[in-house]
Amino acid sequence: MLIDKINQPADLKTLSANELNNLAEEIRLGIINRTSKIGGHVGSNLGLVECTIAMHFVFDSPKDKIVFDVSHQCYTHKILTGRKDGFFDEDKYSTISGYTTTAESEHDHFCVGHTSTSISLATGLCLGRDLLKENYNVIAVIGDGSLSGGEALEGLDFAGEYKNNLIIVANDNQMSISDNHGGIYKNLKLLRETNGKAEQNFFKDLGLEYKFVENGNDISSLINAFLQVKDTTCPTVVHICTQKGKGYMPAESDKERWHFHAPFNIETAEDSSQAPYGFVQYARDLLIERINSNDKITILCAGTPGAIGFFAEYREKVEGRFIDVGIAEEHAVALASGMAKAGTKPIFCVQSSFLQRCYDQLLQDLCLNNNPAVIIVYSSGIYPMRDATHMGVFDIAYTSSIPNLTYLCPTNASEFKDCLDFAINQNSSPVMIRLPMTKFVQGDSAIDFTKKSYQIVNSGSEVAFIGLGNHFEITKKSADLLLEKNGINATLINALYADFVDEKTLDELVQNHRYFVVVEDGILQGGFSQKVSAYLSKHGAKTLCYGYKKEFMDRFNLKEKLAENRISEDLIIEDLLSIISK
Repeated sequence: MLIDKINQPADLKTLSANELNNLAEEIRLGIINRTSKIGGHVGSNLGLVECTIAMHFVFDSPKDKIVFDVSHQCYTHKILTGRKDGFFDEDKYSTISGYTTTAESEHDHFCVGHTSTSISLATGLCLGRDLLKENYNVIAVIGDGSLSGGEALEGLDFAGEYKNNLIIVANDNQMSISDNHGGIYKNLKLLRETNGKAEQNFFKDLGLEYKFVENGNDISSLINAFLQVKDTTCPTVVHICTQKGKGYMPAESDKERWHFHAPFNIETAEDSSQAPYGFVQYARDLLIERINSNDKITILCAGTPGAIGFFAEYREKVEGRFIDVGIAEEHAVALASGMAKAGTKPIFCVQSSFLQRCYDQLLQDLCLNNNPAVIIVYSSGIYPMRDATHMGVFDIAYTSSIPNLTYLCPTNASEFKDCLDFAINQNSSPVMIRLPMTKFVQGDSAIDFTKKSYQIVNSGSEVAFIGLGNHFEITKKSADLLLEKNGINATLINALYADFVDEKTLDELVQNHRYFVVVEDGILQGGFSQKVSAYLSKHGAKTLCYGYKKEFMDRFNLKEKLAENRISEDLIIEDLLSIISK
C-alpha cells in the first residue's frame, strides 16, 4: 500500500499524480473503516481527502501552518502527519483524537472543536509572523457551514484590511452539519453556477483576492490552485467545491445523518451501536406535541438539528415552527429574546459546550431584559461527550450567577416534562432546562412550582444529601448505602434549581443536621455545590462537595474520572464516615 510509505508530508512530494489519486482512495478506506468501528465524523472527512493531500503536497507543514476550522475534517491531515496508525491499526484507534490537538503533533497548531474559528486563529498567526519578521504561509481551512458563524464573518472582515500572506481555503460542499441557512449561501450558489466569475462576489467585496476551483475533489486542479497562491503577499480565498461524504454512497446520499455517525456496518450502513431511546428523543417528541397544541411555540436551533433529534423527517412535522439560524448561537439567544418580547414562546435547543459561545447574549440581551424565552441544554455533564472541546461540565458554573435566569435540572422524564410546561406557561423570566443525560428513566414528578424550593424526597436527621440533575441518582444511592450499612436515615433532597440556594430549607435543615453532602454533575469551582457550602458554612455545618476539579478533560475513562473525583456511593460514604468519626 502507498500509505505504508507516507510518514510525513514531505513523502508526498515524490509521488506521481496517479499515485496521489490511489493514495486518496487508500486514505478514504481507512477513514471509513475506523469510523465504522468507533464512530466519528464521516462525511466531512471523506469530502476533504483530496484537498488535504494537495495542501500537504504544495505547502511545507509544519513551517507552513494549516489551521482547520472545527477540525471535523482533519483525519487525512493526521494520517499524512505521522499518525496513520490511529486510522489503520485498530489497536491504536483510541490514541488519536478526533480533533486537532497540539499535544499530538507539531502539525496541529491549535486544539479546535468549535466552529468558525480558523480565520481569526490563522490571522493571529500571520500577525505574529509579521512582527517577528518570519516567512511562511498560513492557511485557514473553513467549510461553507462555518461561514454562518459570527467569528468567521468577523475574521473575514478583518482579513479584508490585512496586507500580507493569508490563504483561506473555503470548502463549499453545500452543507453545514445539516442544510445551510443564511443569505451568504445565495452568493456561494451564484459563484458555483458561474465558475467563480460572477460580478457579485462576497469575498472580493470584503477586499480579498479570489480563486475558484470547480472540482475540489480533483487533486491536480487543487495542486495547481495552491501553487498559484503559495507565498501570496495578500489575503486570498481559494473557493473549492467538494462532495461531502465522497466515496461512501450512504454518506453521499444522506449527508446530514453521516456528518457524524456512531459505529456502523460498512456493507449495510446500519448503525451497530444500537443506542436505546433516550432523553434526546423524548424531548423531541414532547416538543412536537407542545408545538401542535400551542401556536406561540417555535423551536430554535444553531446548526445542529440532529444533535437534538430533529432530523429532516421530524422538522417536516413542525414545518414553519423550527428555525435553524445556522452556526450562530449568539444570534439565536438574541433572536429568542426578541421573539419572547413580542409575546411568543421561543425554545432554543443547544448543546452545553456551544452555549458557552453566547454568554454575553445570555447576560445582556436575554436576562438583563428579563424576557421569558426557554433554553434547553443538551449534552450536559460528564456522560455524553469525551472530548475536551465538547465537555458539558461548565454550564452550571458560568450561568448560575446570572440574575433573572432560572436554571432547572430535572432528574427524569416526568420532571423534564413538568419543567418544560412550567417554562412555557410562565412569563416572568427566562428559564433554562438541563436535559438529563443519564440512562432514560420515566420516573415520577412532584415538583411544586408555586414556590421555589428544593424537593425533599426523604426526611431524616443528622445527614442531608443534596443531589442536582444527572448526579441525583448517585446521591440517592449514597443515602441508601448509609442507611443500609450504618443505620442512619439521611434526608435526601432533589435540588432541581442550579441557580438557587434555598436558604429557607437549609435554615430548617441545620436545626437537626450536622453533615451535608452536595453532589453535582459539573465543575466544583464556582458551581452549585460551592454556593450551597458557602451558605451552610455560616451555620458551622460540615459540608462535602462533589463535582469535578477545574481542568480540561479529554478522552477519559468515565469510571476512572468519576472515581478520581470521588463520585460514587462507596467513596462518598467513605468520606462522610471519616468526618463523622472525627
